[in-house]
Amino acid sequence: MQRVGLIAGNGRFPLIFAHTARAAGVEVVAVAHEGETLAELGDAVAHLTWVKVGQLQRIIQTFQEAGIERAVMAGGIRKAALLNGFAPDERAQRFLARLTTFGDDALLRGVAAELESEGIRIVESTLFLSPILAPVGALTQRMPSEAQWADVRRGVAVAKALGRWDIGQSVVLKSGMVLAVEAIEGTDATIRRGASPGAVVVKVSKPHQDLRFDVPAVGTETVRVCTAAGVSVLAVEAGKTLLLDKETLLNQADAAGLSMVGIEAGGAESE
Repeated sequence: MQRVGLIAGNGRFPLIFAHTARAAGVEVVAVAHEGETLAELGDAVAHLTWVKVGQLQRIIQTFQEAGIERAVMAGGIRKAALLNGFAPDERAQRFLARLTTFGDDALLRGVAAELESEGIRIVESTLFLSPILAPVGALTQRMPSEAQWADVRRGVAVAKALGRWDIGQSVVLKSGMVLAVEAIEGTDATIRRGASPGAVVVKVSKPHQDLRFDVPAVGTETVRVCTAAGVSVLAVEAGKTLLLDKETLLNQADAAGLSMVGIEAGGAESE
């Protein structure tokens, strides 16, 4: 049987990856982060090892002992955990000392390089998950208005600019005005902060984003937050955004009257 390693962060993405891989006949050996990863992951994988955020050597050792030669990173680590609960081991400390910048992309690429130096290749976290990548066009019954499409296009430009600085992936707009941009708090908290009836949320990948990790994703909680905040449109980048629990998510959006659309990286699709 094929085997793949899973470095699991928070949210449902690690669970969905594990279930999909198992359905494809692939055995999953997972490393989960204390205080971040859902405990139910243990029921979806062949082997599970818990680590503290920053225990890099233990991740490497776990995979080497299991004969893992390729692995994926699925799910994020809250930036608050990196600030308050970070417990780097000696190997992680040496790795961090070599970094010249501490943005998300630099950290993740650095971790990937450490694993690959030990013969563990980091592959795209979208492995086995192409059916739940957002397509271009309407995802729900309701379409945006012309004014909302204008906000979507502006949101793409703003979000891409944010991404170039490795700040965030999401922006909340209304009538051409930017209400909130994503920083340390994550997408859902950004939506709550920019809450306004009729607002538009745009979520895209960062320019030159490495899709081996940190793939944009939305799930039922994001739809719930949008509904509670009065958001009218949720636009996500097609081909680069995972729709977690896709069928439930889209049914939930339709029931709430939320318009969801998949957009191309260069802008929004016309109505």
